[in-house]
Amino acid sequence: MAPDTPMTQSDPADQASIARPPVGLAALLLLGPSLIWCAEYIGSGEVILATRSGAILGTGILWVIISGIFLKFWIGMAGARYTVCTGEGMIDMIARVPGPAHWGVWIVLVAQVAAGAISIGSLATAAGVFVSSLLPVSAGVGGLAVTLFAVAVAWSGTFEILKVVMSALVFVTVIGVLWVAITVLPEAAALFEGLALHVPTVPDWATRAGVDANPWREILPLLGWAAGGFASQVWYTYWVLGAGYGAAAGAKQGEPADTERLKRLTREDGMRLRRWCRVVQTDASLAMLIGILVTACFLIAGAGVLGPRQVAPEGPEVALTLSTLFSETWGELGGFLFLLGGTAALISTQIGQLAGWPRLLTDAFRICLPSLGRNLSWKKRYRFFLLFFVMTNAVIVFALNEKPVLLVQISALFDGLLLTPLQALWVGIGLFYILPRLLSDEARELLRPHWIYGAVLAIAFVVFGYFCVIQIPHVL
Repeated sequence: MAPDTPMTQSDPADQASIARPPVGLAALLLLGPSLIWCAEYIGSGEVILATRSGAILGTGILWVIISGIFLKFWIGMAGARYTVCTGEGMIDMIARVPGPAHWGVWIVLVAQVAAGAISIGSLATAAGVFVSSLLPVSAGVGGLAVTLFAVAVAWSGTFEILKVVMSALVFVTVIGVLWVAITVLPEAAALFEGLALHVPTVPDWATRAGVDANPWREILPLLGWAAGGFASQVWYTYWVLGAGYGAAAGAKQGEPADTERLKRLTREDGMRLRRWCRVVQTDASLAMLIGILVTACFLIAGAGVLGPRQVAPEGPEVALTLSTLFSETWGELGGFLFLLGGTAALISTQIGQLAGWPRLLTDAFRICLPSLGRNLSWKKRYRFFLLFFVMTNAVIVFALNEKPVLLVQISALFDGLLLTPLQALWVGIGLFYILPRLLSDEARELLRPHWIYGAVLAIAFVVFGYFCVIQIPHVL
């Protein structure tokens, strides 16, 4: 595509207010929100839950990983498409959902304060266990060190720092877990069997070891944190804002869309935004593929190493047990690579959570309680919530570090499943009802989403709604 030329009255295309999207190699170099997204959601759900579930239920639950990540990929991508077209994040979109004033944001605010504290604290606890297996420090000190490092990266609130650090951690995670999984890769037939919607029974050795006989107690937390929970899909819209895709270019964090600008969008603006939507589709697809690959590798590693030894680690010894058994199979290098990959995944997720949850709560409080902190800048409010989670982290890490797996499972159910059906519904309303009313007539027709978005979001609403209404009560 030719570069932009100086604006003239005779060339309406050059009067467009939306920047031209990159093409070819330039588009690939611009990919970045996906790296933060997958680095953030590849964490305790994969390192601990997928490995443990693989040990207990084997590769027969591969379908859980693929279906969970695939459906959440559509929720996240659809939300990011809305952000590309409007320049505002998902929380502001939820605020526009018809009904009582900001009713959806109020639900998010109440649920996410608790979910954030539990999830970030559980992750710090799990990360501390892994760090203490690599370095001569206690799990509590290791968890606190991970939190402080994550705060240092997230403190500035800038996108570029996150992109560089998270990309490096994704690379380490992929290398570490691939090495382990390839060596115990089962036959193709076993992998294909894992794609069938079959729920395996919990083996006798696991029930004797204290594992509940109900397989959904292992499956639901894994499903909840496959591709992250409700918050992860919200955060992806923030990473798209930070990258400046489409209408998000020049948009300020913590501010709603400029509706007057959207009403002035030209046909050329609509064409450019449609091409920006393709960029975000490519970006989100990269996150989905990396997520499925890495999570499946952790599941395969658990099935191939822990399952035959009839081990399902649960307490603070989880990292040491994994490292010892993996070292027996592949020598010290294999055990070290698994621990390194797992530690990198947990650290990257902690960074993503401490960069994402303060953004989410800052937006929610701005909308629901506008007078609270009105005189404070966005960055000051963001840092206030960042420090709030540091304090809750310290309490959870030192008081509850004996139950890393239990904490991870609770947070996976709390953040990963309870709000996800509503999120699929809200994003569908945002794309098909709210967005057309914000755009100009010229842009509206060009940016009309394909029916497949509505179909998959409806399926996600039904699937996650089923698990919330039918299965979670039995598990709890």
